[in-house]
Amino acid sequence: MLETNQAVAKDDKGNPIILNAREQKAAMRNQKIVNALGFEVPITTLTTIVKKISQQKFYEIAPADYLPIRVGEGTWSSNLTTYRSYDIADVFESGIMNSGSSNTRLSVSDAAIDALNIRVFNWAKQHGWSIFELEQAAKSGNWDLVTAKEKTRKRNWDLGIQRVAFVGARGQNLSNGACFGLLNQAGVTTNTTLITAALNSLSPTNLSSFQQAIIQAYRVNCNYTAFPTHFVIPESDYNGLVAQASPTYPMKSILQLLEDGFKVITRNNNFKILPLVYASVANAGSGVLPSAFATQMYALYNYDEESIRMDIPLDYTNTLANSVDNFMFQNVGYGQFTGALAYRPAEMLYLGF
Repeated sequence: MLETNQAVAKDDKGNPIILNAREQKAAMRNQKIVNALGFEVPITTLTTIVKKISQQKFYEIAPADYLPIRVGEGTWSSNLTTYRSYDIADVFESGIMNSGSSNTRLSVSDAAIDALNIRVFNWAKQHGWSIFELEQAAKSGNWDLVTAKEKTRKRNWDLGIQRVAFVGARGQNLSNGACFGLLNQAGVTTNTTLITAALNSLSPTNLSSFQQAIIQAYRVNCNYTAFPTHFVIPESDYNGLVAQASPTYPMKSILQLLEDGFKVITRNNNFKILPLVYASVANAGSGVLPSAFATQMYALYNYDEESIRMDIPLDYTNTLANSVDNFMFQNVGYGQFTGALAYRPAEMLYLGF
């Protein structure tokens, strides 16, 4: 008999049509087995199942293009400690000796250290399947259940690490230890005067003023000890930088003009302007970005492990699938990560409006 939860075929008088054994077998052969996972799809004898599967898509970028990520150091640790060294010395001239006086006391120079701790978060997720699920999925002819489950979990890890790298972990930045990202570091100077509108909307005059001021603001912020290497901006702004910088001299786009200016002033031909969806309050979520910015923010910083870094002590790993009854199988994917931490917060500058 057909399953009771399926519609019953009726003749033109409203009476149910009773199939004989041969007819019932043929009807069952032309449908997929019902399953909560969704691989039952009603078909007919004229249906062809296309081999290529259309997969769900997500916003994916490489976090390591934006900030240093160190992988594999401190595996199984609960915290990572990084020491910072400081010079303790008086002004240079204090070392000038007065050789004419006896028992002259020499000026002293010394060094001191402090330490920053960052919590390591342990992460693990399991998935499982039964022989029924495997066999039912196999009847579709083009879908591997185990592979699909593993891809889902690995993508969950990748997208999670991506979000943590930029804005930290949900619910973990206020409890159970700090877990912040590139865009919401503590102690970083926020500037709300240099950028008051999207860069792609600035007039040539205002764009020129911005170029003249931004590197100087950064250099003052870090006491002239470093030059920036990366400028992260909201993608909605970046996508509009293709426009001409000036209708009078339409030789360069706004993006080319900005990049060329940064490369010249920093004397770094590898300077990068990078788009980031998370740099918009609407995409990052309420209360995630610094409170000084109501709409969108920009980050100018030095890409250097000693300046800012995220750690992944244990990269994504999975266990072998096991079973206690050879019917139900399961395995676990696991890893360790930290948030990002600005070891030299003066080498970062947040701007926006």
